[in-house]
Amino acid sequence: MTKAYEVAGELLKVLSAPARLAIVVELGEGPRCVHELVDHLEMSQPLISQHLRVLRSARVVAAERRGRESVYTLVDQHVGHIVADAVRHADEEP
Repeated sequence: MTKAYEVAGELLKVLSAPARLAIVVELGEGPRCVHELVDHLEMSQPLISQHLRVLRSARVVAAERRGRESVYTLVDQHVGHIVADAVRHADEEP
């Protein structure tokens, strides 16, 4: 097995949580602050922050400080496309 398969497997593990998928889809539409993610995804701030920590440690998202807030963005738009395609596929009629 190659290193690429190992890295891809780790990425897919990180993305396996539905909340993280929702965050990636939201960030695929543009940068967001935590409070925007809380409002759009109707999840608690601590839960969003916990999932953002996992996504940051996997280098899926990055944060930039703007005053008192952190603005999150996707590091790689390919990941956003993969997740969006997976969600669309799941929504298709069998």
